[in-house]
Amino acid sequence: MHLEPPRVLVVDDDPTLRQLVVVNLELEGFEVHEAVDGQDCLERIREIAPAVVTLDIMMPRVDGWEVASRLREDPATADIKLVVLTAATREADLRRGARVGVDYYLTKPFDPDDLVGVVQRLVAGQRV
Repeated sequence: MHLEPPRVLVVDDDPTLRQLVVVNLELEGFEVHEAVDGQDCLERIREIAPAVVTLDIMMPRVDGWEVASRLREDPATADIKLVVLTAATREADLRRGARVGVDYYLTKPFDPDDLVGVVQRLVAGQRV
C-alpha cells in the first residue's frame, strides 16, 4: 500500500520566496503546488485539495486575509490548515489572523526549517 504524500499549496506573489518554500517542502517529501496570488488559490483549491496552505497576506487581486476568510467559510475547505507567511507583524494583524482562523503565523524573514516543522506538525494533527 502506497501512501500519497501530504499536499501543500504555496500561495505567494513573490516567485523567489514561493520557490524557496516549495523547494524546502519538497525536500521533506511533500507534494507541493503553487498559486501566484489569492485569486489563483481560490480558483484551484478544490482540485488540489491540500492539507496545508502557506499564505502570503499582501498580494494583488485577492489578499491573504480574504483568502483565509473564504476558505474558512466554505465547508469544503474549512478544515485546511492555514500558515500565514507575512511581514505584517502588528498586533492588529495577529488578532485578525486569530479571528479568521489562521493555524500558524510566521513572520518574514523566516527560517525554512521552522516552516517545514510547522507544516509537518499540522499535517500530523499536532498543535503548533
